[in-house]
Amino acid sequence: MSVPRLVIAAPSSGCGKTTVATGLMAAFAARGLAVSPHKVGPDYIDPGYHALATGRAGRNLDAYLCGPELVAPLFGHGARGCDLAVVEGVMGLYDGAAGQGELASTAQVAKLLRAPVVLVVDASSQSRSVAALVHGFASWDTGVRIGGVILNKVGSARHEALLREALEEAGVPVLGALRRASQVETPSRHLGLVPVAERGAAAVSAVAAMAAQVSAGCDLDELMALARSAGALPGAAWSPAEALSPTTRDRSPRGDDGDAAGARPMVAVAGGPAFTFSYAEHAELLEAAGAEVVAFDPLRDERLPEGTRGLVVGGGFPEVYASELGANEPLRGEIAALALSGAPVAAECAGLLYLCRELDGVPMCGVLDAAARMGERLTLGYRDAVAVGDSVLAAAGTRMRGHEFHRTVIEPGAGEAPAWGVVAPRRRVEGFVQRGVHASYLHTHWASEPEVARRFTERCRTS
Repeated sequence: MSVPRLVIAAPSSGCGKTTVATGLMAAFAARGLAVSPHKVGPDYIDPGYHALATGRAGRNLDAYLCGPELVAPLFGHGARGCDLAVVEGVMGLYDGAAGQGELASTAQVAKLLRAPVVLVVDASSQSRSVAALVHGFASWDTGVRIGGVILNKVGSARHEALLREALEEAGVPVLGALRRASQVETPSRHLGLVPVAERGAAAVSAVAAMAAQVSAGCDLDELMALARSAGALPGAAWSPAEALSPTTRDRSPRGDDGDAAGARPMVAVAGGPAFTFSYAEHAELLEAAGAEVVAFDPLRDERLPEGTRGLVVGGGFPEVYASELGANEPLRGEIAALALSGAPVAAECAGLLYLCRELDGVPMCGVLDAAARMGERLTLGYRDAVAVGDSVLAAAGTRMRGHEFHRTVIEPGAGEAPAWGVVAPRRRVEGFVQRGVHASYLHTHWASEPEVARRFTERCRTS
């Protein structure tokens, strides 16, 4: 695999990584290049802005959820056929999973991708000290190659001159300098940026402003030259078909007798503004396993897609849209009936809330005898989990890594048959398994365990 690539990192969160990375993606795409967008870590929201900037699915590279060995193959899958790949980092350059060293950090991903790093520095309250900061980051790990700096929030031409002079002494190229610009700011709320799907034209305008600011303030030719300095990556790109077992890949989409029971089962996947969190590889794995994947919007559609045999409801913000979701009584009834029939239903986080009896007092689907409400504390972090019993997603004993990211509380937190036993960082059980339903707070990445997609699709075919 040989794709020109850059990793956009920063000393800490809040320095402007998303603005610079998204702006670069859009600026290079405007030049006619096919740009592959990527995000380090589990975050779902930034990839939405990346997709808007490039016209391609934003893809996550998470060494904790998927393992370091899958980072380069998943990158190659997303970047196949592209002219350039831009990877936005997470938190500070060297920040990773708590207590796990460099695991899941931007630095680790940059090394796994053999990619040069562009450090975005918030220069708003410093001048010559910027050289010491950059020198420290560049020398901390010699396996990380910092190829240049983009200065953000520069106050004036004089301020920029002082910063450039200091960095020239440090021997680190300045590849761009950006002034403060309110047009590129994106609104936030309790879980971070407001997703693209909720902002419509405002998101389009924000991305255009990012592209204009980056084009005016950065040397795109030098950045492209730096991207081209990345060497070839060993190994093959990941493939959803190859990731599944030979038995699954070779399965006929129709039964031996040619009847509908053996046809590609339809899996309805919730989308729209309330359910924006999903990894592109999940749908690709379902399709490779033999499913027909069809999207629907629980805010607008009063019925599931005709012929639905299974349902996937991922993450998002049902708490923001609780009244609208509750008002869609016909769809809530269809989902409850589907679950009652024993059809496979996979729900993560927001999907878990949607299946509850109520959310903040508003009626939901009533599949689970549990009540959800907004809480005061943010629950955030990686989790190591094991399947407590058999379900439509996993056989008992299956180990997976997940990520929790919510500010809601569910009572009770687990059913009589829990979905997962969380073994780290704190032992507990959580989630629900009943009939064909698997509902949990844990976000998982199915590329780490493709059997999940095969198992779910087979259950859809036979239920």
